[in-house]
Amino acid sequence: MTALLLTGIGELTTNVAEPDDVCGTRHDAAVLVRDGVIAWVGPTRDAPEVDAPVVDVGGRAVVPGFVDSHTHLVFAGDRSVEFAARMAGSPYAAGGIRTTVAATRAAADDVLRDRLAALIAECRAQGTTTLEIKTGYGLDVATETRLARLAREATDEVTFLGAHVVAPEFAGRADDYVDLVTGDMLAAVAPFARWVDVFCEEGAFSPAQSRRVLEAGRAAGLGIRVHGNQLGPGGGVALAVAMGAAAVDHCTYLSDDDVTALAASDTVATLLPGVEFSTRQPYPDARRLLDAGVTVALASDCNPGSSFTSSMPLMIALAVREMGMTVAEAVWAATAGGARALRRDDVGVIAPGRRADLVLLDAPSRVHLAYRPGVPLVRRVWKDGVEV
Repeated sequence: MTALLLTGIGELTTNVAEPDDVCGTRHDAAVLVRDGVIAWVGPTRDAPEVDAPVVDVGGRAVVPGFVDSHTHLVFAGDRSVEFAARMAGSPYAAGGIRTTVAATRAAADDVLRDRLAALIAECRAQGTTTLEIKTGYGLDVATETRLARLAREATDEVTFLGAHVVAPEFAGRADDYVDLVTGDMLAAVAPFARWVDVFCEEGAFSPAQSRRVLEAGRAAGLGIRVHGNQLGPGGGVALAVAMGAAAVDHCTYLSDDDVTALAASDTVATLLPGVEFSTRQPYPDARRLLDAGVTVALASDCNPGSSFTSSMPLMIALAVREMGMTVAEAVWAATAGGARALRRDDVGVIAPGRRADLVLLDAPSRVHLAYRPGVPLVRRVWKDGVEV
């Protein structure tokens, strides 16, 4: 049996909510880990004696490992020219995805695997211990299957996003492409995936086409996720709620009816502030959602076009500065909120029986994640009780 005891934690974010404290904060705390799971949490003075390594963290803060529930990490190529053009005033549009599709189709597995490994290492170094990874840069049966297989080597949280945009060879024939996505492509990818997703947006897929994709994925045993309401008002949120999706992501342009529907559902609104930072779109109004009672998650949407960052601490800082969230709300959304978006109850919380995914900050409190943006505050990371 392997064990580890962390003591002297100045501020411990457990996410075991208490009245007026969504983060369940404890001070001068200790955490005992056994065989990859949390065995005990309590005051340092009451820490059990164990025949195991003891790490005194010297009053620093510990938070749960970040749960990044929306990424696109398997791809090839570079779109820095597109980013520079946006910063010079060109508008963002979904069509740039096809640039990455061409590069990804041409890339060998080893190239894609090496890029994926490098990005995952970035994520781990910044405190992310649970990752969702989407396909969506293949848009043909062979490449989408390759992307799903490679993603599955890194995580169980693989999402089939063949309905990212219409493949270039199907230009003007979106319904025919949906036939492919819901037929041969889904059949090939489903064995590697847990989720199905669709970009329900002007320039991508209509609500009717999106419903076809989601219904086919559900019939194949996959859970439902939706990209929606990113570029303008639309039917993505309503569709996600109606179909019982685990999450609807972006949620930048919402009607009052959208907010009401989300609040009455268990569909998580996953906000992706890295996108707005990189595209100069308006930031989502997190305060509006939270005040209505909507469950909110934060994720990076790490991808080469609209949000090429793997930093969950940056998402927290942006959410606090630009989206009306408190630090406590943002940290919860980046940990427990991400777990909710993945329908997981074993991560995002520091409590007995949960996975021992822990992040030690080189700071006395979680507030420093927003207070010191861009500073590498993640000092040590443990995943399943093992330091990474």
